[in-house]
Amino acid sequence: MNDIHPTDHSAIGRPGTPVAIAVINAGISDPSTTRLLTDRITQRTVDILRDAGTQAEISMIDLAPIASEIGRSLVAGFPGEDVQAAIEVLAAADAIIAGTPVYKAGISGLFKSFVDLIDNDLLIAKPVILAGTGGTGRHAMVVDEQLRSLFAFFRAISVPTSLYAAPEDWGSSELGKRITRAATELALLLRSGAPRDIADDNWGSYQHQFAGNATRTERTASDIDFTSDLMRLAAGGRPA
Repeated sequence: MNDIHPTDHSAIGRPGTPVAIAVINAGISDPSTTRLLTDRITQRTVDILRDAGTQAEISMIDLAPIASEIGRSLVAGFPGEDVQAAIEVLAAADAIIAGTPVYKAGISGLFKSFVDLIDNDLLIAKPVILAGTGGTGRHAMVVDEQLRSLFAFFRAISVPTSLYAAPEDWGSSELGKRITRAATELALLLRSGAPRDIADDNWGSYQHQFAGNATRTERTASDIDFTSDLMRLAAGGRPA
């Protein structure tokens, strides 16, 4: 599906070594509350890492500008150029901050459509902060019920503290405390090197579909025969 090479995590956790953080924003308005929340989470994470002697490099993935291409990619069965570029940012990231609006007690369809294009092995052992925004506090559990289970499928490591912001939360100091707690959890995971060790040591026990997140692999996307009848059918074409 995607010719993406595994990330080399061998330097994560070393003092002075930058870490790469990818931020997924599924908000569609400008500005969106989802982007505002992910910005706050990102800044707090960067501050905590810097105070501990670790620099962070941030890459934003705004889904609204590539929404049409995401839809076309789903129909075609393979990602377009901009979607592929976003997926490669995730592949290169050491950690992820994922933010989505919540509509009618469910995560954004745009967010889910983008995630459906990600290879099953791409996020193995990557630490993730889960975040959502909505118009009412009644949606607060959607982050844990849907986002957490979604990233569990990808075998990512979601931090214990999830984040949700309703309109009444923006003026509350409690939201800032929760952001700090989640950012601290992410920073500790990154600096510990544990995600790297999990990906490396357990890589051989996973049943891989394509490439993924480890320094040692037995198979990569370059080993897949994309011209086979099976792969042609999977991409919506016909056997030769």
